[in-house]
Amino acid sequence: MIQYPYIPNSNEAVRKEMLDFIGAKSVEEIYSFIPDEVRMKKPLDLPEPCTSEMQLKKYMDGILAKDSTCAENLNFLGAGCYDHYVPAVCDEINGRSEFLTAYSGDTYADHGKLQVFFEFTSMMGELLNLDVVSFPTYDGGQAASTAVMMSHRINGRGTALVPEHMNPSLRSQMECYCEGVKFVTVASRPDGLLDLDDLKSKLNEDTCCVFLQNPTFLGYFEEQCEEIGKLAHGAGAQYIVYADPSSLGIAEPPANYGADISCGEIQPLGIHMSYGGGLGGYLATRQEEQYVMNYPHHLYSIFKNSKGEYGYARALPERTSYYVREKAVEYLGTCVGLWAVTAATYLAVMGPDGMRELGENILFKSNYARKKLAQLPNVKLPYDGRYSFMEFVVDFTGTGKTVAEINKALLAKGIFGGYDLSREMSDLGQSMLVCVTEKTELADIDTLVDALKAIV
Repeated sequence: MIQYPYIPNSNEAVRKEMLDFIGAKSVEEIYSFIPDEVRMKKPLDLPEPCTSEMQLKKYMDGILAKDSTCAENLNFLGAGCYDHYVPAVCDEINGRSEFLTAYSGDTYADHGKLQVFFEFTSMMGELLNLDVVSFPTYDGGQAASTAVMMSHRINGRGTALVPEHMNPSLRSQMECYCEGVKFVTVASRPDGLLDLDDLKSKLNEDTCCVFLQNPTFLGYFEEQCEEIGKLAHGAGAQYIVYADPSSLGIAEPPANYGADISCGEIQPLGIHMSYGGGLGGYLATRQEEQYVMNYPHHLYSIFKNSKGEYGYARALPERTSYYVREKAVEYLGTCVGLWAVTAATYLAVMGPDGMRELGENILFKSNYARKKLAQLPNVKLPYDGRYSFMEFVVDFTGTGKTVAEINKALLAKGIFGGYDLSREMSDLGQSMLVCVTEKTELADIDTLVDALKAIV
């Protein structure tokens, strides 16, 4: 029997002691009730045990060395997770023992966490111009899904209208999560904006909400936001807007053009990309009972006691599954408290001027990239008349090459190309979604353009 020093109870003497205690002769006897046809007939594909910490580190470093990251390559890939600059203070703060725990950064030992969580919701409320912001959800997709379910519970309706060209992963998550809600697609006009005539034709007495991404998944700003909100409200539906917080230093927050519920992803706020981790969702509304009592997640408040001292606490915890279990509006998990700490640090460091400068930096560089790429032969920018923020669509159909072929050639040059839209949005042809953040240098964009010239 192999002994793995980092797998508990793999020591033969310990195993025998446990078997003797329960009166079993072998591990095989414990598992004998499992039907033979569903049992694995071969050993697990595990490496030989590492017998020391030094050997284990060398083995793991060898695995990690196979990765290719944005530190060694130029990156133009976004589509929901972004390579923003993370100030060193964010890692310094979230790495402190008061905050970094083995349990999601939650509040089992409160050394200032409740205040930090309140500050996170307070600064997000200022950024979003809304009164109530929840503790972060697992990711932006859960925040969007909960927003739809809130609308469903508020008005009792069962149809959500969503844009044609929305993030396919986000839509898939929402359809999986939102039990009892049907999703109906609203078409886009040739110029990319939402087709309001199609929206009007699909709004009816069963519409619980109109959902919008702004900036859109394809990178440009929807310019009819206020009118879309009025149409939704005219039909008695809720208006939900999924907005990138990194854009809100230069763009109006959704509440200013009529959104009832704002939601989105907080990964751009000082959180590293992390192989599907490093994500958290925000959810925000006006301070009205119909919304507040529909939040499944923790809400944080500030109060003053009889001595004039301020404190921080969870507000109305009886709404949550922590208190009423299956009677709660939705299930609440521990979520991502550490990312609330990180985002609060980021927002405090940036301030309003910093968020504005961030947005201006991204706008300038993405527009520079658009102009340079538009000069490539047989390459088109289908939504060139729209105002884009961080991402934009580049159509390579005229070059005779697929996006997959182009991205493979770019990777050989140390460049991560844009997101391949042809896989889910065939109506856009061989198009990629190119992403430019504040980390992207103008020289990096020139390198991409020169590489594409050679490839196409």
